[in-house]
Amino acid sequence: MILEVAILDVVPSKEAEFEQAFLQAEKIISSMKGYVGHELKRCLENSSRYLLLVNWDTLEDHTEGFRRSSEYLEWKQLLHHFYDPFPQVEHYEPIHCIERA
Repeated sequence: MILEVAILDVVPSKEAEFEQAFLQAEKIISSMKGYVGHELKRCLENSSRYLLLVNWDTLEDHTEGFRRSSEYLEWKQLLHHFYDPFPQVEHYEPIHCIERA
């Protein structure tokens, strides 16, 4: 499994509008091949900053399957105008995991 990590800096005063748009956008991403799950977290120290974590089966499910799809165009239309600056997205693979039972 691959973890996509994006720090999203939203234009100040647009946070509520962004969160509403994200409710629509998450329906898009969750329908994609290879999608496993996601979390959107809001920063306590900076209320305009969000952390998006998306789990994918493979890197290609995100970079090729989602990003090259018509659904991604709809995702972009819903969300990309909220970001300043545009987020950097990175991908991580598991090395060592411990889960509490």
